[in-house]
Amino acid sequence: MTRLEDVWTELVGGLDFGEGPRWHDGELWYSDFYQQRVYRVAADGTRTTVVEIDDRPSGLGWMPNGDLLIVAMTSKRLLRFDGATVTTHAELGEFAPANCNDTVVDGAGNAYVGHFGFDLEAGDDFTPASVLLVRPDGAVSVAADNMAFPNGSVITPEGDTLIVGQSFGGDYIAFDIGADASLSNRRQWAAIPGTAPDGCSLDAAGGIWFSDARGSQVVRVVEGGEVTHRLPTPQPTFACVLGGADGRTLHALCADGSHPNKVAGSRSGTILTTLVEHAHAGLP
Repeated sequence: MTRLEDVWTELVGGLDFGEGPRWHDGELWYSDFYQQRVYRVAADGTRTTVVEIDDRPSGLGWMPNGDLLIVAMTSKRLLRFDGATVTTHAELGEFAPANCNDTVVDGAGNAYVGHFGFDLEAGDDFTPASVLLVRPDGAVSVAADNMAFPNGSVITPEGDTLIVGQSFGGDYIAFDIGADASLSNRRQWAAIPGTAPDGCSLDAAGGIWFSDARGSQVVRVVEGGEVTHRLPTPQPTFACVLGGADGRTLHALCADGSHPNKVAGSRSGTILTTLVEHAHAGLP
């Protein structure tokens, strides 16, 4: 039997709850909900604070000019950080009744942002949510509705397809991306029953690695639903991303749980790495 310590190597510890990992400019970037910071981590594990905000940061992406976009969860905003100043890029509250969450940003600066749809922490009943489109000028609209907790999205290398994980649907939904960034031709890309897809990353062979928020594992699935790999993690995992010098390092962000009562201030979370066969592709 393969031991977990033979599969995974710790890159850095001391997280409360890591989310939104991205490989950018040769380093791993991620948000920590309860430390209210965005960090970047070098290959040797050196961690640097990028910016601290007055909210829980989640999904990350970049505008064409290099400005960082940050989803501010509870205030339902998309923030913009130019390296010196944080401003509000878009107000999302009109379209998001509960916390906002992950995002993927295309090469033109269009951001697709998901939200919970209901108050998960309070134990409210499930309510369908939507994927919001935030255009480069900050205008907001609903790009897709009736989503079962959209959580973790990728854009294919050609830029013509958005694939969205549904944490409460146990599947991935694909959309065609129009020239105006609108979404159409909704279809199921893959069903993975019994899982809760969370943060994810696309590889060059067309597979999606995702953190299973229900199963303490990262899973690789291909279109049609075939699961090619399952890698157990020593803690629950809520997001993953491919990166490294050749794009083949899978980073898994782990924590003891997601509720603030359990992990806020705990610094018990970690980022683990392992090498995989296929390199990163597409966005984020």
